[in-house]
Amino acid sequence: MTPPSTSSQGVQSNSQAVLLLRLAGPLQAWGSRSAFNRRETNAEPTKSGVIGLLAAAAGRAREEPLDELLPLRLGIRVDQPGTLLRDYHTVSDYRGRALPQAGVSAKGLQRPTSPPKHTHVTTRYYLQDSVFLAAVGGSRELMKTLDHAVRAPAFPLALGRRSCPPTQPVSLGLREGSLEDVLGDEPWQASRRAREQYAAQCGRERDLDRPLYPARIDRSVTIEDPEGDDVLHDSPVSFDPYARSFTSRRVRHGWLSIPTGFPQPDTNVTDGQDEAAGHDPFALLGW
Repeated sequence: MTPPSTSSQGVQSNSQAVLLLRLAGPLQAWGSRSAFNRRETNAEPTKSGVIGLLAAAAGRAREEPLDELLPLRLGIRVDQPGTLLRDYHTVSDYRGRALPQAGVSAKGLQRPTSPPKHTHVTTRYYLQDSVFLAAVGGSRELMKTLDHAVRAPAFPLALGRRSCPPTQPVSLGLREGSLEDVLGDEPWQASRRAREQYAAQCGRERDLDRPLYPARIDRSVTIEDPEGDDVLHDSPVSFDPYARSFTSRRVRHGWLSIPTGFPQPDTNVTDGQDEAAGHDPFALLGW
């Protein structure tokens, strides 16, 4: 007969948990595709970017298999969409030589451009002043390990690209429940400035001479779901520089009414029914 303590440990090891990550920083870049002279960004974090952040925190080399991380489920909540930044680059050889071609010869050598080209123009896109809440679901033991790793990362963490460090804190800890329930219960993570701008806008829309602090706000979410009606090609299979590969996953998009977290929300504003807080599409964009 199995002792009670062993049985309870077995239940504990098979239980599920959700790790909440606050992805915020001056710049973010979550590209699911790129070219040599053009690096784009998606409007919200990709699964490959979030898994890459967790792998870096855990000290995994790029060549290591991702077997343990691949089954993790991901939900993204857009708390502050931010704005798109276009960064213009030029590349040249400081020695004045013509730049090499992108392709290589049979000997593995790059030929110079013909006719000679001394400057390449490259364009990179970033999200600036964005805040996302990522919910990562998996086994409790793995989530505990990843939570500890994010709090004391082995390698520097980045929001999609190495040049985009996150602000702190990144980990908000472990939660119980489904991805949708966890994302719906966590208070709004937007910056203080964005929150105050939203309260001021709500007051103006009600013709008040003061800010209005509603209890809830609607935020868009993307949740991984095998029955979802949209397909994203951003699930990593390998980060090996010589064998990078990705696969598709199904997701569903929607909206959640979440607590704003204002210290003293206006009691006369009903949850999900306020015309200023919940039904103005420009308010949802933070305008």
